[in-house]
Amino acid sequence: MDEIYDLIILGAGPAGISAAIYASRARMKTLWLEKQFVPGGQIIDTYEVDNYPGMPGMTGMDLGEAMGEHAKKLGIEPTRENVRSIENRGDVKIIHTKKHDYVTKTVIFACGAGHRHLGIPGEEELGGMGVSYCATCDGAFFRDKVTVVVGGGNVAAEDGIFLSRLCKKVYVIHRRHELRAEKILQEQLLACENVSVVWDSVPLEILGESQVTGIKIRNVVTGSEQILEADGVFVAVGIVPNTELVNGIVELDDYGYIVAGEEGITSVPGIFAAGDVRTKTLRQVVTAVSDGANAVTSVQHYLIGR
Repeated sequence: MDEIYDLIILGAGPAGISAAIYASRARMKTLWLEKQFVPGGQIIDTYEVDNYPGMPGMTGMDLGEAMGEHAKKLGIEPTRENVRSIENRGDVKIIHTKKHDYVTKTVIFACGAGHRHLGIPGEEELGGMGVSYCATCDGAFFRDKVTVVVGGGNVAAEDGIFLSRLCKKVYVIHRRHELRAEKILQEQLLACENVSVVWDSVPLEILGESQVTGIKIRNVVTGSEQILEADGVFVAVGIVPNTELVNGIVELDDYGYIVAGEEGITSVPGIFAAGDVRTKTLRQVVTAVSDGANAVTSVQHYLIGR
């Protein structure tokens, strides 16, 4: 614990990668920690990223790899370790992992978010047996079969479009009568001949014993229930911020997001937030990359003012 870093970055999604690039260029003494094998965060599960400037139609895996390679060329790569806890000691912070205790003057918390679950019977029991949270990861297992997507946002629309290219039939279940996805995604989804949107409906139970066989849904307008026969259910109902490590350390909002503006400044001096973990209106790759750069700038100002 003798070595003291200027900055430790937690997470290697777009926000963490951007922070690592900017920290390297600023010649900070930086440690970058990530628990996954591959940098990129959630984007590596995205089939196509069509709204990142200059790279239309690029796969999420390719974009994540390109970002990681950019950081690597600047001499910084993530160290694969699972962080167990963060300790705030005022002027320094201690990052506790299974193997080490790292001391740093500042932390950029960029741990992203995970998939929100439905919380209905059959979801956990049939996880990996037809229930999935990643269409691009698992869609190939359902070629020429019938699948269901639950959700109405961008991810749900993207999943429906992707699955329509593989599956015989795709149902998209949405609790309202209008999708929340971007208009261009709505147009693409509704143009798919083998996609049917089941409006004003919510899932009640995922059916099956050792494999998904269908899903029971209820129409929220009429109250009627029905069963859709299906081989797979893809859940795309939003995300939950991975903020457990800072719960009780920095201020969180009612939804568990770190309260921080564009500068990434949290309620605790020396701890900064970037990417999907912080309070903001739009959570996209482009805003995460911006967050990483802004957070490093805030770190620099903090260190100068110490």
